[in-house]
Amino acid sequence: MATSRSNVPPESAAARRNPGSALGGGCDTETPSLKLAKEYLSLGGRRRSKIDDNITDVRQWEEDPPEAERFWRERVETLSKDERKQVEVFLPTINTP
Repeated sequence: MATSRSNVPPESAAARRNPGSALGGGCDTETPSLKLAKEYLSLGGRRRSKIDDNITDVRQWEEDPPEAERFWRERVETLSKDERKQVEVFLPTINTP
């Protein structure tokens, strides 16, 4: 005699990778520093990071659009050194075309 399984549908591969997604919830996997970097870049920010031996530096060859410059000054430069470094690592690197 076959044993009957419960009426719960099998879990999808996506739900296994992202628990909670099957319920429409899910968890936010973006860190605050990633969100800041993405917002800066979405405003047209042109700064690029240089990471060498775990030392991060930011280079800027072209001026930022005014909104991106204001965002950088108000939201990134005001962070602690460690928090700012966390944002900088999410910028495109100077090796990125």
